[in-house]
Amino acid sequence: MPKSDKNKASRSTAKPSPAPSNPLARRLIAAAIGVLLIASAGLWWKMEHSEPQRLSPATAPAVKPAAPTPVPTVAATPPASFVDEQQCQGCHQAQVKDWQGSHHQKAMQTASESNVLGDFADVKFKGETETTRFFRKGEEYWVNTPGNDGKPADFKVAYTFGVAPLQQYLLEYPGGRLQALGVAWDTQKHRWFQLNPGERIDFKDELHWTRPAQNANFMCIECHTTDFKRNFDAQKDSFASHWQSLGVGCQACHGPASKHLEWATKPDKSASKGFDKPLTASTAASDLVETCARCHARRAPLGDGFQHNRRFMDDYLPSLLTRELYQIDGKIKDEVFEWGSFTQSKMFAKGVKCTDCHNPHSGEVKIAGNGVCLQCHNVAGKPVREGIDGAGLQAKNYDSPEHHHHKPGTPGAQCTSCHMPGKYYMVNHYRHDHSFSIPNPEHAQKIGAPDACLGCHRDSASAKIAQQFELWYGSAATKKPAPSSNPAPRYDDGLWRAREGQPGAARGLHLLLATPDLPAIRRATLLAELPAYPSARSAALASQALGNADPLVRNAAIEALAALSPPQNLPIMLTPLLDDPVRAVRLTAVWQLLQLPPELRANLGAAFDKGVKEYEEAQLSLAERAESNLNRAMLYQLLGRDTDVEPALRAAIKRDPNFLPATVSLYQWLDAAQRKDEARQLLDAALKQHPRSGLLHHALGLSLVRQGQRDAALKELREAARLSPDDAQFGYILAIGLHDSGQADAACHELEQLLQRNPQNRSARLALIGYLREMGQLEKVQMQLAELEQQNPDDPALKGE
Repeated sequence: MPKSDKNKASRSTAKPSPAPSNPLARRLIAAAIGVLLIASAGLWWKMEHSEPQRLSPATAPAVKPAAPTPVPTVAATPPASFVDEQQCQGCHQAQVKDWQGSHHQKAMQTASESNVLGDFADVKFKGETETTRFFRKGEEYWVNTPGNDGKPADFKVAYTFGVAPLQQYLLEYPGGRLQALGVAWDTQKHRWFQLNPGERIDFKDELHWTRPAQNANFMCIECHTTDFKRNFDAQKDSFASHWQSLGVGCQACHGPASKHLEWATKPDKSASKGFDKPLTASTAASDLVETCARCHARRAPLGDGFQHNRRFMDDYLPSLLTRELYQIDGKIKDEVFEWGSFTQSKMFAKGVKCTDCHNPHSGEVKIAGNGVCLQCHNVAGKPVREGIDGAGLQAKNYDSPEHHHHKPGTPGAQCTSCHMPGKYYMVNHYRHDHSFSIPNPEHAQKIGAPDACLGCHRDSASAKIAQQFELWYGSAATKKPAPSSNPAPRYDDGLWRAREGQPGAARGLHLLLATPDLPAIRRATLLAELPAYPSARSAALASQALGNADPLVRNAAIEALAALSPPQNLPIMLTPLLDDPVRAVRLTAVWQLLQLPPELRANLGAAFDKGVKEYEEAQLSLAERAESNLNRAMLYQLLGRDTDVEPALRAAIKRDPNFLPATVSLYQWLDAAQRKDEARQLLDAALKQHPRSGLLHHALGLSLVRQGQRDAALKELREAARLSPDDAQFGYILAIGLHDSGQADAACHELEQLLQRNPQNRSARLALIGYLREMGQLEKVQMQLAELEQQNPDDPALKGE
């Protein structure tokens, strides 16, 4: 399972205390708005679907002149239901044969003699901090390992998880929880190993097997079973999770099959064949890829499970190509699976489907080696099937040394080695990138991206590799864009300039976003960078993107526009999105409108009220997560439902005591309510348990500011910035504190250091310009203004706006 990022900032601020009288406190608290953020967008899981019922003339009642016409009740057609999949075998023997023994079938199985691969013959594995013993009690499999109190105890293995190249084990835990053990079995080397080596994880760590980050009910099982529901009871703090069958079966992809079985008894020519959303050879690439995306994407669930007849973003909010998850050129970095990289590719844009390369039932590639690529990239220059846009395909022998320049049969002669470089996840699981990139060692070095050539030839000088690459591929590798007065940069160039604050950053973003054929996930990622470069052009591009055909783009446009446009303009611009056909977009729209002052959202109408209700339902459907309970608290705060705020915050802490944003938010809430002793006890206890948390030290620093204890406050703010150097906001607020305490030189030094690490940080640059101007250092002011102008010549600050 991927590492948890639950304590990172994401969306909205916790409520600050009333502004104190001294100016330092006012400025620090104002600057701190935006630091403590809720974890995710508005989420909800259930939407009613009903079609208008028509009264046929044959069943219409007679009309009596003296009485109103009664409207008869028309029975709704019952929805399709899940069935025992053994019934599929009679008609679909070939598909079932492919599926049997596959990773999909073996995704999750009961812990039995035939399914458990690990050595449970009373063996011990000594990890970095803990020792685990694997043994049996009769037919049952058990482990003895430290629990959440650090004391060794026996835990029963309930299920196996996966089959190769590693197998994990889910342990029974109180409250119906299934927890993923942090020690796994290597099915190739036949040994136990630790999943997070080098991190010295013990029972106090948020990644310990007993913690919410390793709770399989929420994190994992949905993609390892068919028709899974978490069924969390918030009152009992327990799960009653349910699935139709273990493993990824027929109905996990095809949907409930009861009506298909009815159709099979009397088949007709209907394309659906009884399925809500049939998957056939004619299924559009985008629809089929969305089906796979439910499990093969890094995404946040919008509720408990999914419905097959809905869009992907009705049930999930996928991650963008963030710097934490993806390389600057879009290749995989963290554990993001395949969807995010594949939807960037030219192949996806041309109509290629997952099933063009993979057998959908076995999961294996259809043809071994280079053969799967040669289906389209061949000497005929024709794609493997109709429906794929073959424009641009060259009639060429790609499986030859003239193309790949490696000895046939060697790893370097494989298409995947150059165009699908990968990396290991979970220690021994190698996964290929699916963006089908083209190597370019010189360019990769320039922007700090990984490169297939450099990755394989690590023992050779990079300059020599780049030179050889140029000799082999020449202009094909360094192709210049067609002449134009305003040529758009490469995507990775434009994103690199924006994130690194390079000259031309804003112009590059604007040109790329004006490009019509940009992949949706890349367009959405670039939109997320726009707020760092405000201008009328940036706002206009975000506004245009509200009408984009892809919901991921519309979703990103809402957030960008909320940061770029004056608040008074947002109601008229965002209100139409409250009726968007895709749920994730609606929820993001209502969340951004909720941020507006009450007077601006007073007359948003019934759609807004409905959206607020949906937002709350979303959080309640994810009540097992601390993040969602914090989301509820923020919602109630914005709506003025003050009596509901504290219970939601305490629920968040109950779900996960280590979710520090909830702790800090409760502390601030109590402090603002003049329950200062209680608030300080809460913060002191948290600091004792998490002494190296920059967030907690930052919160204490702000508290001391409010109390007028300037020196002590600066000490805590400095400690926060030291402990969390990657959090630019902590350094920025420390600089403000230093300046307002009369330490202007120290403040400027802090901002200069921050800008060396984050040259795109506009707030820090503007603060530095202001401080330098106060100090009369006009030459340095001009230098900073020149850098800002190089980044974004239309920045309002340059025009005195």
